[in-house]
Formats: sequence, structure tokens, C-alpha cells
Amino acid sequence: MNIFFRELKAHRRSLILWSVAILFMIASAIGKYSAYAESGQSMNELLSQIPKSLKAVLGMGDFDLTKVSGFYGMFYLYIVLMAAIHASMLGANIISKEERDKTAEFLMVKPVSRSKIITAKLLASLFNIIVFNLVTLLLSIALLEKYSNGEDITGEIFLLMVAMFFLQLMFLTIGTGIAAVSKQPKATASVAMALLLVSFILSSAINMYRDLKFLKYITPFQYFEAEKLLNQGGIEPLFLFLSFGIIAVFVSVTYGFYKKRDLSV
Repeated sequence: MNIFFRELKAHRRSLILWSVAILFMIASAIGKYSAYAESGQSMNELLSQIPKSLKAVLGMGDFDLTKVSGFYGMFYLYIVLMAAIHASMLGANIISKEERDKTAEFLMVKPVSRSKIITAKLLASLFNIIVFNLVTLLLSIALLEKYSNGEDITGEIFLLMVAMFFLQLMFLTIGTGIAAVSKQPKATASVAMALLLVSFILSSAINMYRDLKFLKYITPFQYFEAEKLLNQGGIEPLFLFLSFGIIAVFVSVTYGFYKKRDLSV
């Protein structure tokens, strides 16, 4: 448990900064919505003039933007991207930081197995992404409630946050898997981020070109799009199954490779 609490302490400041960042992001989005609502402009009419290809890239799906839930659904892509970046960097850094910072001997002198070390690190990472998710959930509900006009938004936001949690878990474990495999600890976060950006760009390309729809199974950003979640009855079982599969594979990779690797001290 000492390793678990040590990791929580080590990432406490980072978690606070990311939570503040998500606060400003959501507040900024709500500020834009309130400005349009008070000006009397129709967001639906304005966005109908934007080319479909650009709307696909910017995450502007088929939402009713006269409702705050629709506006939040459009903005959800950027919240998810921030959550995925946080999870990916957390996963990569929490595994590689001892080698990167030349403090691996701290762990090696402990009377604990590598499996227990990994378990403690994964639990600490899980705690961090749960807190980030809950902060996002509570801030979203609190800030959107003022403009809901009687609309029940809590259930929809909760569904979006559940979907985001699975995405966080996937990129967290992808980050830990890359860190466990890599022999260059300083480069693991960069590799994890590059993979995330490729996945995001591929998802945007799929939304732009129907001929690429067959690739939707290889990018997690396609699994939990707000438009599908809110307009098509929730999370698709197939994507949920694929999410569990990806998480299980990369957790296995993390344990398998970390236990066998020679750690540089």
C-alpha cells in the first residue's frame, strides 16, 4: 500500500491541474452557449451552413443545439480528448518514471514483487482517472443546470461520463503497456501521445469519408461518440466488448513485459 499512496502523492499536483483545466474548458463552452442563447441567434441555422466535412472534423454531429444537452454533446469530443490525453500520459509516466528519473532502486529494494508494484501503480492510476471523471461529471451537471430550462440532463451527462471512463481505461492501459514494452523510458509518453493522436485523426477521417467506416473498430474514439450515445440509445454492446478486450490485452502486456524487463537504475 505504501507504493499506492506514494503514487497518489506523486500525481496529486498533476490531477489538480488537469481538474482545473477541465473546469475552464467546460465553463468556456457554457459561456459560448449562453452568449448565443442571449443574442437570440439560432445555433442550428448557423451550423447548417458549415460543410459536413468540417463538422465531422470538429465533432459537430446531428444535435439539437437549441438545448444545452445538444451543445454539450457537440463539445463532448474535446472533453473526451482531454481525458484521453490525461489517461495516456498518466499510464506511460507512472510505469516509466522510476527509470526515467533514475530512482528505480527505490522499488527494487522493497520486499515486494514486480506484480505487486504494477498492481499498486495501476490502482493509483485508476483512482486518478476516476477522480478526473467524477470532477468532470459534477462540474458538467453544476454548470449546465442553469441553462437546462427544465430539461433533465443528469442522465445524459452520466451516460457520456460512463462512456468516457471506458475510453480513459483504454488509453491508460495502452500507456502502461507501451511503457512496459519500451526500453527508452523518456520516450514512452511521446509514443503514447503519438498513438492517441493517430487514433483521433483516424476517427475524424472516418467521419468525413464513408468508405473508411470499416476502420471504426480500430480507433477507440469511434466507440463512444456523443451522437451515437445520445441519439441511438446508448453504448453499443460490440464496442463495449472491444473495450474490455483492449483493456485486458494491454493490462496483460503491462504485467508480462514489466516482470521480465531489466530496469535501469
